Amino acid sequence: MSQLLPLIHGMHIGRYLAGTLLTIQLVALSCVAAAVLSLPLAMARLSANPLLRGLAFSYGAFFRGTPLLIQIFLIYYGLGQFAVIRHSVLWFFLRDAYPCALIALALNMAAYLAEIVRGGILAVPAGEREAAFAIGMGRSLAYRRIILPRAYRLMLPALSSEVVIQLKSTALASTITLMELTGVARRLVDVTYSTNPLLVAGAIYVVLTFLITRGFTLAERRLNRHMRRG
Repeated sequence: MSQLLPLIHGMHIGRYLAGTLLTIQLVALSCVAAAVLSLPLAMARLSANPLLRGLAFSYGAFFRGTPLLIQIFLIYYGLGQFAVIRHSVLWFFLRDAYPCALIALALNMAAYLAEIVRGGILAVPAGEREAAFAIGMGRSLAYRRIILPRAYRLMLPALSSEVVIQLKSTALASTITLMELTGVARRLVDVTYSTNPLLVAGAIYVVLTFLITRGFTLAERRLNRHMRRG
């Protein structure tokens, strides 16, 4: 442990802090974007319309069936090959590594979250659905007031795991020059010729994982306390 101290003082602690903050930012923004995208994708998967089901299924099949690293490379390196992209307003965002990594992380996570949301909706007891409709709620109101709140409570353990996976997935952003936590550790390895920076980065990931899982555990206890009483 004493060998790690020279790496976490002075100028190195600033690098670790900057990398950690960038990692947290990538996780937070990509999770919010993925959560927004996952709901319409899940509803499309449950739709009676075969076209919507097919499109949502194809989206999930691509993003869940290919490595995230390939998706990051396709967005960062691939889109720039199209002149229509380079000469559009999109190029202002897609020419930089940060937006590309954020887009890839969000699109990838949305594919997994959509399946979790779909499973959560299907897991809502039929009696609760029937009760909502029996008191005169329309479909949209029932989803907003009864089905979705209940589904998200049931999904909390799975959501916790997905956020932790997303935290570790941000390490791939270092492959396109982003200096998040793993990128900082790799740079320090090159400078110090030691693997100790990777140990420090690993310890920070462990702390962040603990905070995420602890936060979801507390949320689950609070939101599902009625089940605990039962």
